[in-house]
Amino acid sequence: MHNFKELKVWKAGIQLCKTTFTLTGTFPSTERYGLISQMTRAAVSIPSNIAEGCGRKSNKELHQFLSIALGSSFELETQLIIAKEFDYISEEKLQTISNQITEIQKMIYGLQKSLVT
Repeated sequence: MHNFKELKVWKAGIQLCKTTFTLTGTFPSTERYGLISQMTRAAVSIPSNIAEGCGRKSNKELHQFLSIALGSSFELETQLIIAKEFDYISEEKLQTISNQITEIQKMIYGLQKSLVT
């Protein structure tokens, strides 16, 4: 078992959640059950799956949960692009949060590579 609270990638995931919730707070209320819901769930899924994987018994299981977290990061990235297409966010905001996501993706890849499965 790993202490997820000490992982930089988990902390970065929490920050990404905060950014995502703040960002989607500016979206039209008509998106409450659409894009807002999808984006916040994808964002929450990233640190949640990292934490769940850390609570598992083997590195193989942790690797699998990191893969799920990685998938959620790509899902969120796609949803941000869609938000930009609908002019819910600016290009600048898209770039800023995309950079956050890219860093998290790199950290997840690095953690996966460090595991002996």
